[in-house]
Amino acid sequence: MAEQLVSSAVERQVSLTGEDGLLTALTRRVLQAALEAEMSAHLGYDKHEPAGRDGGNSRNGSSPKTVRTEIGDVTIAVPRDRAGTFEPQIVPKHQRRLAGFDEAVISLYAKGMTTGDIAAHLAQVYDTEVSRDLVSRVTDQVLGEMKAWQSRPLDPIYPVILIDAIVLKVREGTVANRPVYVAIGIDLNGFRDVLGLWVGPSGGEGAKQWMNMLSDLRNRGILDACIVCCDGLKGLPEAITATWPAATVQTCVVHLVRNSLRYASKKYWQAITRDLKKIYTAPSLAAAQTEFEDFADQWEPLYPAMVRMWRNSWAEFIPFLDFPVEVRKLIYTTNGIESLNARFRAATRRRGHFPDEQSALKVLYLAVLERQKNRPNPTGQIAGWKNILNVLSLTYGDRLGLN
Repeated sequence: MAEQLVSSAVERQVSLTGEDGLLTALTRRVLQAALEAEMSAHLGYDKHEPAGRDGGNSRNGSSPKTVRTEIGDVTIAVPRDRAGTFEPQIVPKHQRRLAGFDEAVISLYAKGMTTGDIAAHLAQVYDTEVSRDLVSRVTDQVLGEMKAWQSRPLDPIYPVILIDAIVLKVREGTVANRPVYVAIGIDLNGFRDVLGLWVGPSGGEGAKQWMNMLSDLRNRGILDACIVCCDGLKGLPEAITATWPAATVQTCVVHLVRNSLRYASKKYWQAITRDLKKIYTAPSLAAAQTEFEDFADQWEPLYPAMVRMWRNSWAEFIPFLDFPVEVRKLIYTTNGIESLNARFRAATRRRGHFPDEQSALKVLYLAVLERQKNRPNPTGQIAGWKNILNVLSLTYGDRLGLN
């Protein structure tokens, strides 16, 4: 039937969408048939049946109504009954948009399109005029869900928590760079979960602000964390251990390497990264210490500040060296959260700046929820988790509560 309809439409040069399009006509027929069936069920008899002539409630004409759908505007005739008790379900009273339309708008918004982009897209593809204000109201439907998500209870313990921040431009009187603090947890079943998003004040990422965010996580139920992976922000390890005293703080190796290159001339970057790789891929702590001393002997005369940074970060750098390769890959870097931040940047790149904190969080929240085919998503189970949990249980068994 679909092939015949399309062939007929092609022969008659009928477009698929638009006011007189094939899909629009089919959608109108389906909605109209559904409304008539609902009315028949409500009255207890079909249209034109003799049963409707003997008094009681009956049909009373119809009212025209235009609804927005995923394929454009569709005009239907909503049947009425004389008693005024008919409540249609397929297109409820006062509803001017079908659910699929709202879902399509929200999906486009999550992919990084602005309200203006979406309005122009719908006008071009579906031949339907939609205001930017309507797009904003549609996407605002998620605000209640977002607030509930931000305050939802969390598990009492997470074997691994990754934390990092991304900077967005948000208007607060004037447009300013505001850090957005992000936390991802890996639970006892090996599933990643975005634990929270918080917009901090302007002035850059700070350990004091992280203390507030970590306290929020504790207040929502996280009583302990075995390993917390973070960048090398000054004061952050102290904020973590103040929140969870028994937590092991792991500084992201990628951040350390990146920060090292800031001190060095570009012509030495390849040699420095090659020597640093010998340190963080060493088979044991003793071997890493030996590699680091060789690194210091070679580079300290030229770049003393770079070597001093490594000495100061050594205590937070070495914890992952106590674990086998499977666990090392999980905790030596915040790449898991960096990929989420890359998704955030893609969703916010076209927007310039946000009018307020709520608008910024709405876009990031939708980006968290969006599922992309053949792409890594923020949530999901860690590959090989059973082996990893076995190793973690040998170190943190009592705290994990697995027995």
